[in-house]
Amino acid sequence: MTTEEDKLMAKRGKRYEEISQKVDKTKIYTPEEALEVVFDTKSAKFVETVELAVKLGVDPRHADQQVRGTVILPHGTGKNVRVLAITSGENIQKALDAGADYAGDDEYIAKIGQGWFEFDIVIATPDMMPKLGRLGRVLGTKGLMPNPKSGTVTTDIAKTVEEFKKGKVAFKVDKLGSIHLPLGKVNFTKEAIEENFKTALKQIINLKPAAAKGQYLRTVAISLTMGPGIKIDPLLAGTFVTK
Repeated sequence: MTTEEDKLMAKRGKRYEEISQKVDKTKIYTPEEALEVVFDTKSAKFVETVELAVKLGVDPRHADQQVRGTVILPHGTGKNVRVLAITSGENIQKALDAGADYAGDDEYIAKIGQGWFEFDIVIATPDMMPKLGRLGRVLGTKGLMPNPKSGTVTTDIAKTVEEFKKGKVAFKVDKLGSIHLPLGKVNFTKEAIEENFKTALKQIINLKPAAAKGQYLRTVAISLTMGPGIKIDPLLAGTFVTK
């Protein structure tokens, strides 16, 4: 289903051009400057997401240069994440009590096989992975297949559900060596976005593969859903997160 956000993204036009003038495309901003400017690029009629984009000095074609993990944003993402827990027995009620929107076993596996996707993330217990494996092609193409490296395969279903509902985000480097993460909503305070930014980028830095050579953070930028990218000096960004 096309969302209001999707429709607006297709109609950038004049408003986008006006907002773009507030960002100097020839300038590489300090993290502090970028976190100030991003709030001046509000343009949409909905509450936009502040997004982080990082280009890494890795070759994702090699298994030893994959960057994949999770991060718990201190202030969450501002989005109501719909969690589906695939589990069995008493874990079903534990997942629901922890905040899962849906929890069950064969019933939900069958629904997914029939084209049901009214959820944003799937969390599974190890005993259910053989059954979910049959849906690997369906869930994998949408980036929804549970995986231990993304923290979505767990023996502690209640804790994991609670973490993702509160703002835990899974990420993975794409084929171009980039990672994209939400940092919250534009109606967050600047302090909250800054703290989320530091936490997310620090985790990405901590996951630097030993096989990665040269400069790890190649480019760093933040933007709003409908706004232009604001380039940040990657070297300054690296030191900023340790302050």
